[in-house]
Amino acid sequence: MLVTSSPTELTTSATDAVNALACIMAGASLWRSGAADRWRRRLWSWVFGLVACSSVLGTIAHGFDMSEAVRAMIWRPLYLVLGILVALFVAGAVGDWRGRAAAGRLVPWCVGVGAAFYLLTELTKGAFIVFVVYEATALVGALAIYAMLAATRRLKGAGIMSLAILLNLAAAGVQASHASVRVVVPFDHNGLFHLVQLAGIGTLALGLRRGMHPGEATGVAPAP
Repeated sequence: MLVTSSPTELTTSATDAVNALACIMAGASLWRSGAADRWRRRLWSWVFGLVACSSVLGTIAHGFDMSEAVRAMIWRPLYLVLGILVALFVAGAVGDWRGRAAAGRLVPWCVGVGAAFYLLTELTKGAFIVFVVYEATALVGALAIYAMLAATRRLKGAGIMSLAILLNLAAAGVQASHASVRVVVPFDHNGLFHLVQLAGIGTLALGLRRGMHPGEATGVAPAP
């Protein structure tokens, strides 16, 4: 495969690669943090890992010339990964709100929801609006949880987590638009989406680290 000749596809691919690297670093840092709540640390490390995986697939799909059949083969696992990671994000929010036991019961369902989302994208022939609605619904629910935790001061870093979710919602809005800009190199809506998402990734990592201290990880007593 040859590198694509489209300038906007190149910047989209490059920003996807940067996001993948940022998620790998954030996940690894979280994994090695030594925080007392190992379950929470591992769950969110998985979320970062899945975002990194989807970004790597996006880097390949946008960065190289390939047949539509090959590109479609890449989008299929990408949609499955996206479906599961969005569901796990909600499970993480529920864990911070209701505790590890409640979140643990949700995790198996997350895989099922991700698979159902993947099947829906197959039935709709990969219509991107399906993912936009799915992601927005999940993130609005998570935002409500973290806004409540921030207002009641039950979770250190909840306000920063809320900001991270708002940034990701803004990123989704940018991706669903036809926005484009040239800053040295051209960026279309996908490249701009990745730039806003990068800010969201950094903010999310900061919020999680703030809440990874003993006795502050959740407002509900952790399970033994």
